[in-house]
Amino acid sequence: MVWFLFALLSAFSESLKDIFSKKRLAEVDEYSAAWGMRLFAALCLIPVVLFFGIPSLGNSFWFALLVAGFLNMAAQVLYFKALKSSDISVSVPVLSFTPVFLIVTSPLIVGESPAIIGIAGIFMIVIGAYVLQLSEANKGLLEPFKALIHKPGPRMMLGVAFIWSITSNMDKIGIQSSSPFFWAFSISLFIAVGLSFFVFTRKNSAMRHLKGLFPLGLFNAFSLAFQMLAVSIALVPYVIALKRTSIISSVVSGHFVFRERNVAERLVGALIMVAGVVLILLSS
Repeated sequence: MVWFLFALLSAFSESLKDIFSKKRLAEVDEYSAAWGMRLFAALCLIPVVLFFGIPSLGNSFWFALLVAGFLNMAAQVLYFKALKSSDISVSVPVLSFTPVFLIVTSPLIVGESPAIIGIAGIFMIVIGAYVLQLSEANKGLLEPFKALIHKPGPRMMLGVAFIWSITSNMDKIGIQSSSPFFWAFSISLFIAVGLSFFVFTRKNSAMRHLKGLFPLGLFNAFSLAFQMLAVSIALVPYVIALKRTSIISSVVSGHFVFRERNVAERLVGALIMVAGVVLILLSS
């Protein structure tokens, strides 16, 4: 059950990263935020990698790094665009669809299939996501789901959820070909280097607000490290499903930190997701 604790710690770190990201996006563009977060995450992970040592790399390491690296570059920018263009309590919960996509991608990529009760838990998370936007239902029964397509923020975050359903499996391959901490460092460094082109060839505010981007990188480093530890010993869909419970903090912070509305229904939706997490725990 150690993986469960690691996954929850990853979720907690992720929620702190989301809060700081939303605040910082008032000053920087999405490319700068993504670049700064990954750069500082890589720097924060260097001492950990040096302490545990650089592992011997398996044959699949570079393949996994290239696939996960390029896909995550796109996902990271989309993530910050979505966060910038909509309420944090609306956009972040859409990431709960990642475990649903993993039902399809995990068996195909790493040969992992969750048990029936685990699948039930994952779908409860999706139901919770519906309730989060229940106010849209007065326009039609399927409007909460249609909002994922019609509203730019949720639509982009849905794309992120799908991309992460692929890269989460690449994480598993990368970890098996190296180590949890070295993989977390490598993927962050790859993304930071890749995004440097967009940051330094565009007129942006990255360097002027570099210090303010450090908390994003710090909490992202914690989130990545705990996620990779959990993925190394548990099924990918379960780990990612638990990590998505960070949306509870996002809903609460959306109301109290950013003064967003409809907190009651969004909190009920988040609690339904917690029930889904309990089912996932019972199936493990």
